[in-house]
Amino acid sequence: MTSPAAKIAVVVKGWPRLSETFVAQELVALEAAGLTLGLWSLRHPTDTATHPLHDRLTAQVTYLPEYLRDDPRRVAQGVLRSLTRRGFWRAFATFLHDYRRDRTRNRLRRFGQACVLAAELPEDIAGLYAHFLHTPASVTRYAAMIRGLPWSFSAHAKDIWTSEDWDLSEKLDPAMGGAAFGATCTAFGADHLRELANGGTPVHLIYHGLDFARFPDPPDRLPREENAPLTLLSVGRLVEKKGFDRLIAALALLPADLDWRWVHIGGGTLSESLQASAQELGVADRIDWQGARAQPDVIAAMRGADLFVLPSRVAADGDRDGLPNVLMEAALQRLPILSTPISAIPEFITTGVHGTLSDDAPEALAASITALAAEPERAARMADAAFDRLRAEFAMQPGIDRLAGLLRGMTRGTP
Repeated sequence: MTSPAAKIAVVVKGWPRLSETFVAQELVALEAAGLTLGLWSLRHPTDTATHPLHDRLTAQVTYLPEYLRDDPRRVAQGVLRSLTRRGFWRAFATFLHDYRRDRTRNRLRRFGQACVLAAELPEDIAGLYAHFLHTPASVTRYAAMIRGLPWSFSAHAKDIWTSEDWDLSEKLDPAMGGAAFGATCTAFGADHLRELANGGTPVHLIYHGLDFARFPDPPDRLPREENAPLTLLSVGRLVEKKGFDRLIAALALLPADLDWRWVHIGGGTLSESLQASAQELGVADRIDWQGARAQPDVIAAMRGADLFVLPSRVAADGDRDGLPNVLMEAALQRLPILSTPISAIPEFITTGVHGTLSDDAPEALAASITALAAEPERAARMADAAFDRLRAEFAMQPGIDRLAGLLRGMTRGTP
């Protein structure tokens, strides 16, 4: 019988967020594994809808002041109460050390939020766990120092690749208040963090995986008729790293005799510019912009599509995908996949076996779409292989069991 863990405070950037189903899936599964969680969010929700998964979390959610000016009285009370803690001055010295290298309002906000978090954490909290290694981990690290508690983190993609190395290295150094352990969802990211840790904080590779019970069985797909209309589907935020600008350019290069339609699900800051680009390239009338949707709607769209396309790339600021959960969700519905060999995507998709990984140049994407449209039986075989690999190697539960054990060990002071 598994021994219960003490209560753990989970710090997230925002809750709930439609684009972060992997966070919700993990937290719900950790509760099912017997952990008692309290959720602390640095931001209020911006999405107007939620996934059914969000409603399954029983943890109490507390919102910290998103900006210190929002609730100066609460911030002042947090600082005054934190001053009575033995760890305050160590945390303050660490903050000053960081601020000298990062003289931003965001850094000041991180320390103010940390003081509120440290002051308001219940006395029965035995450890903290941050989702994302940038801002949430900074707030968590300062608060953990103030309270004299262990902390840990889960790192993903943007937080690894757009953070300064000095910031990451010190969060991976227990001598500088770094984490007791870290988890990340790709071997690509784990190797980078282990190099920065240099023997300090242990970093564990734990794939998110999927909770197969949450999804319907795949439809009974027959290979698409060669001359039938082709429905392309993409799910992802309209941001640079998703590569949708290059996909739109690729759509304009498709053969005139190919009857295609592209469905996009997701919000994002580039919505207006991408729609304008589609108009300029003459493909707007073949595109269905659906905006952000709840997960049941996403799965329904996958079941009705012929090809899933995610042309991920490295953004100018270094941001990139890790291993997007939507690729695994598409594979679970036996939907053929076209993506790119960025970051950890090849850890799941071997090109020519489980799907096609293309260069992200518009010409290459167009050629890959055309080839997959012309060879529906080959596309179907690769979709079957991706489904089989997903079921065999990317189930959620093994990773949850391992993470739950690490969190229990952290609260007991064991590695």
